[in-house]
Amino acid sequence: MNEKNLEPNLEPGEVVVTHEAIARRLPVLAAEIAASLGGNVDGLVIMPVLTGALVFAADLIRCIPNRLRIDLITARSYGAGTQSQGPKLEGGVPQGVKGRHVLIVDDIIDSGRTIAFLRKNVQDSGALSVRTCVLLRKQLPEALATPCEFVGFEVPDLFVAGYGLDCDGWFRNLPDVVALRPRGETKNIVR
Repeated sequence: MNEKNLEPNLEPGEVVVTHEAIARRLPVLAAEIAASLGGNVDGLVIMPVLTGALVFAADLIRCIPNRLRIDLITARSYGAGTQSQGPKLEGGVPQGVKGRHVLIVDDIIDSGRTIAFLRKNVQDSGALSVRTCVLLRKQLPEALATPCEFVGFEVPDLFVAGYGLDCDGWFRNLPDVVALRPRGETKNIVR
């Protein structure tokens, strides 16, 4: 068996954000998004960042009643470890953003590099406006300094997974956002 396919030596630790809190926050975020466009979100392009934002974006778009399109974008910042390698765009910016309002939906801001990188690439592709929405923003200076119009929750500087967030592809299916810790230990991983 290939070592990359082995489960990481991590396990879920404390719950950072419950799925109930997320469910309560989603309609509020959707209303904020609609209000930012003057209530006219018809034709909005929602651009989930794969794969981490998939669960969040799926639940968020169900709270937006107006006509919208979904164009997926793939950016990678992490390999198999817990340290960011910097953003890389896979496959380019989807066609059809030119002259449209775009909402980039991502799972988390920690360094802020991915959101800034994607915003610039989408703007350079001719979008009418580009806004960003993230489920989580870490309470780090670089994350707090990164422009982001819609934030679900502020969280401490822990390595988190669940509700779409992962560690090397694992833990996305957990309903809550949880801190990860080495197996058998009680301390969560702080970046």
